[in-house]
Amino acid sequence: MPAPVEEPSSDGVALRRGVALERITLAWNVVGVAVLGVAAIEARSVALAGFGLDSLVEIGASTVVLWELNDTDKMRRTSSLRLIGVAFISLSLYVAVQSTVVLLTGYHPKHSLLGIGWTALTAMVMFALAAGKARVGRELGNPVLLLEGRVTFVDGLLATAVLIGLVLNATLHAWWADPLAGYVIVFYGLKEFITIFSGHE
Repeated sequence: MPAPVEEPSSDGVALRRGVALERITLAWNVVGVAVLGVAAIEARSVALAGFGLDSLVEIGASTVVLWELNDTDKMRRTSSLRLIGVAFISLSLYVAVQSTVVLLTGYHPKHSLLGIGWTALTAMVMFALAAGKARVGRELGNPVLLLEGRVTFVDGLLATAVLIGLVLNATLHAWWADPLAGYVIVFYGLKEFITIFSGHE
């Protein structure tokens, strides 16, 4: 008589879902870096360039989470949280400086249909991935996955902000909307950085 097949544990299923979500995020952002690089150069848009950097940050955050999910000991988890926090503050500082420089110089970016299409699609994908990570993170009780889910949510917010800026620039010639879109990420990035390093992960 064959031995009974063991049902996979709920934690095991959730862990596999978490890994799958991170791999999707990683793959999407690898493609996004290339697409946004082309769009930013063509339009000379600080918002698109900043969003490309955000994709790089998300690649790093997803890599950190995949590393942490392979071994959830306390030391590795603490290191993972702090690495994601550094990613948040780096992104916030870069976007704040770039947006301020563009506003002060009055630089007028060109229109970018490629940027509009990609940011619209990315916003939808990132919000869906963020919701999935929040759900799986709660199931596993994993603060790293929960935090990275917030990174993904911020990525969706930034995509939305950049999209609005690009559309306003293309339809109303509101050049200032492009750099202003970058400031959306600064508040959320600083907020998450403070949360991590104040010990309220």
